Amino acid sequence: MSEFDTNLDAQTVSTVEETDKKCPSCGGVMDFDPATGGLSCPYCGHKEKIALKGEFGPAEELALEDAEKTGNCDWGAAKKTVICKACGAESVYDALEISAECPFCGSNQVMEASDQNTLAPGGVVPFQVSDKQASDLFKNWIRRKWFCPKLAKESAKAKHFKGIYLPFWTFDAMTTSSYRGEFGRDRVKKKSNGETRVETTWHPVKGSYEEFFDDELICATTNHNQSMLMGLEPYHTAENKTYRPEYVAGFGAERYAVGIKEAWQMAKESIKYKLNGSIERKIMEENHADRIRNLRIESSFSKLTYKYLLLPVWISSYKYKEKVYQFMVNGQTGKVSGKTPISIPKIVITGIAVVLIIILLGMLFSSAGY
Repeated sequence: MSEFDTNLDAQTVSTVEETDKKCPSCGGVMDFDPATGGLSCPYCGHKEKIALKGEFGPAEELALEDAEKTGNCDWGAAKKTVICKACGAESVYDALEISAECPFCGSNQVMEASDQNTLAPGGVVPFQVSDKQASDLFKNWIRRKWFCPKLAKESAKAKHFKGIYLPFWTFDAMTTSSYRGEFGRDRVKKKSNGETRVETTWHPVKGSYEEFFDDELICATTNHNQSMLMGLEPYHTAENKTYRPEYVAGFGAERYAVGIKEAWQMAKESIKYKLNGSIERKIMEENHADRIRNLRIESSFSKLTYKYLLLPVWISSYKYKEKVYQFMVNGQTGKVSGKTPISIPKIVITGIAVVLIIILLGMLFSSAGY
């Protein structure tokens, strides 16, 4: 797979589609409204439905082998210049941005990819959570953080929320696995001195297992904290809609930085990890086993399909004792993920309480003759 080339010169491109919908009441540029799933004017409040021509259901599942035939499909350019259709102004953007607002006239823009091998989004999961709702969800989230200092909870106020669509790949795959290993059953034996010991009897095991994986999700951005993004999952990707520029009007959006080949390798590793757990559970249940060892699994993959989706994320931060803490809110489900300051006294007190409880339980069991 080719490495990403980040040394390409800036290229001039024009917007692919006109995303601006002028408000019939005041003439302002309308944005996508998470509350209605339509367009809303931020100036006078006028709302309209998105006019769809034909059927626009979920994004189509595409064959993975066909995507690989088109080239490496990896994004390359570092910067690009975009010409606004509305006023003609030129702006320089990061190459991974595919949606932005013109700083001169406020026009919404959807940019053309400068690399012809770059795939266009197949679908989008529109925002369903507003910035106000995201703020309320953040407040409830930080209140429940036990180790967060009380003063931080009371003073934490999110800065301006930035709504952005981030790129993800999803993969479907049918897996067929063969496995062999050993399972063990435990037996408790009593020694002559009254003490007990556990003896495990091991038995060979082998078999086959099939499982279909639907929408295995792989994050395709490298610009954000990966553990924080994982904390936002799951997304209900089945609720995606075929991509239209109106859905991203007024929001930022990124193109993928992780190409489809690399993403599929990541998805395979994730699937293999899940298969290991599923097969272990299968062996344990079928054999009433207590342990498993030396498990070896060989898996094959078929019926491979993919989708390239844009998923909604609210990004913000707050400050406590001169330190900035970032957090994110899932724009579809409202799930919050982020970092908080830690109260050392609370950790110490909790640790002491746990130790005391363990000692107390030990004394109770001892007095009961266990």
